[in-house]
Amino acid sequence: MVVRPQWEWRFEDASGRALDRPVSPVFTTQFDAEQWLGEHWRSLAEQGVHAVALVHDGEQATATLVLS
Repeated sequence: MVVRPQWEWRFEDASGRALDRPVSPVFTTQFDAEQWLGEHWRSLAEQGVHAVALVHDGEQATATLVLS
């Protein structure tokens, strides 16, 4: 059985609390996750997402980025 890496975005509100909506897609590469964010950050901000962090297999892999 091949285990594929899982990358996904954690979304936070302005107070730093994790949001349960919207839900991040799961990606198999960091590149795909970052490309997706580059294409969708404006709509995420419109949905109330203030900041994001990339999570790899359950562990935060990047610094928290503020969407502006």
